[in-house]
Amino acid sequence: FLLQYEKALLRGYVECCSNLTWCTNPQGCDQILLKDGLGYGAACSKCSWISCFSCNFLEAHYPASCSHMSHMTCAKCNHGFCWRCLKPWRPTHKDYYNCSAMVSKAAWQEKRFQDYNERCTFHHHAREFAMSLRNRVSSISEMPKIRTLTFVLEACKVLEQARKVLAYSCVYSYYNQDTESMDIVEQQTESLELHTNAL
Repeated sequence: FLLQYEKALLRGYVECCSNLTWCTNPQGCDQILLKDGLGYGAACSKCSWISCFSCNFLEAHYPASCSHMSHMTCAKCNHGFCWRCLKPWRPTHKDYYNCSAMVSKAAWQEKRFQDYNERCTFHHHAREFAMSLRNRVSSISEMPKIRTLTFVLEACKVLEQARKVLAYSCVYSYYNQDTESMDIVEQQTESLELHTNAL
């Protein structure tokens, strides 16, 4: 009886802590994982399975975004469908926030907030990294025998600006309710993110 109580207590604790989760290995694993705050997941120390913490997709899918993971396309017939509810993919079924498989409006709102917050936090951290890199390159380029590294300094500045735009586009997207303008914003954001990650 005591062992069952301890397991229930542990299960309740893990489910209450937003920074903890269970390993999502479909073959079964009882390991508790610490989320890294970036949403891309980490390998389980017990079974090496990599989970995504931003969505309920069982396996990590970086660099694809979580919304791309719910839109599947058949390799044979190109039929588009939602991974979550298996219904045909339609213009009104754009992402997993609109999927009927999401249980309740409250769960939808909480998940949506978490996703945008994690994306925003990631871009802020990436911007800080670009600033730090620029400062280090700046100090190196001041040495007499080192050639000028102006192109690297300029690239760091562009990275800083792009990450700032991406972070604040998350905030804008979260609060914007106009679905027509959101399609354009999401497309532009995805394009900027793709090019920024390449840089």
